[in-house]
Amino acid sequence: MADWLDNAFDTEEADLVEGEAQGQEMFEHFRLSVDAGQAPIRIDKYMSEHLEDTSRNRIQLAIKEGYVHVADKPVKANYIVRPGDIIRFVMPYRRRGVDIIPQDIPLDIVYEDEDVLVVNKPAGMVVHPGHGHFEGTLVNALAFHLGLKPGEVQDDERMGLLVHRIDKDTSGLLLIAKNEQAQLRLAKQFYEHTIERRYNAVVWGNITEDEGTIDAPISRDQNDRLRFRVCDDPEKGKHAVTHFRVLERFGYVTFVECRLETGRTHQIRVHMSHIGHPLFADERYGGMEIRKGTIYAKYRQFIRNCFEICPRQALHARTLGFVHPTSGKLLQFDSALPDDMTRLLDKWRRYCGNMPEEETEDE
Repeated sequence: MADWLDNAFDTEEADLVEGEAQGQEMFEHFRLSVDAGQAPIRIDKYMSEHLEDTSRNRIQLAIKEGYVHVADKPVKANYIVRPGDIIRFVMPYRRRGVDIIPQDIPLDIVYEDEDVLVVNKPAGMVVHPGHGHFEGTLVNALAFHLGLKPGEVQDDERMGLLVHRIDKDTSGLLLIAKNEQAQLRLAKQFYEHTIERRYNAVVWGNITEDEGTIDAPISRDQNDRLRFRVCDDPEKGKHAVTHFRVLERFGYVTFVECRLETGRTHQIRVHMSHIGHPLFADERYGGMEIRKGTIYAKYRQFIRNCFEICPRQALHARTLGFVHPTSGKLLQFDSALPDDMTRLLDKWRRYCGNMPEEETEDE
């Protein structure tokens, strides 16, 4: 029962940081039903008496951050429980329970202190064990880095508390909490959409606007459970907003910055595909097809060479900004583009600079 605050995370390809139409969806992690004969008592004391190996301090932290609900509303620590009350602990992440095996895997650590850790994840690394990836993940590496010894197994994520996640084939910055207080406070910032997250992406086509906003609800694709889509019915989809800005144009593809206002699964990939500009080399959303270009064989070979340079969706989590959970200081970190995306952009610059006039006509 001690891990009820920590089982807060979902699988790599399933619902990630999901939300309702007008806010963040909360997932139940634990519930208590108050007996009919229960005498009046403070909720923090009641919970500490009914949850094994869970300190009252941890419970009070959860209550303070608004994660303990009665009658579907957050309550304060001095709330007096009554017979028939249903006490629910909820968080903006699905509960999980996976044994974590520590592995000595190098981490690109951008920042670390007693409360938080910021790492630069390479493309190709799964964040959390699951779906056939039980070793070699970021969480396996975190367990080792934060002190779990080889041969030991830690349940859930107490050796590094993720508060968000990026896809396996997306590179860039990830924020990890190192204790329960940091986890709860950072999770609240994600819940309130105050975390700054900016991504760089290469997308198909020439975006006509210099900047814009995509405000379109997202739901799981009923025909393919590994895909998401823009939902025509806002009542059935989850509120999702992406702001984009053009950084560089190459005619057939565009280099953009995307800023997340919400954090839905595959949000940038779904939104850019929805407006007709799927991410370059994003196989799941149509980016591995030649979407724009000429009929010439030389161009088709050029694109094939680009796919070889960057064989994954060209998406990088470049900027991460948040308020430190203890000091209250605003922190911001930036990550340079990885080699594959840098080489891809350089190849497009050379191609466009040397392009013969007869190859500039779009199909």
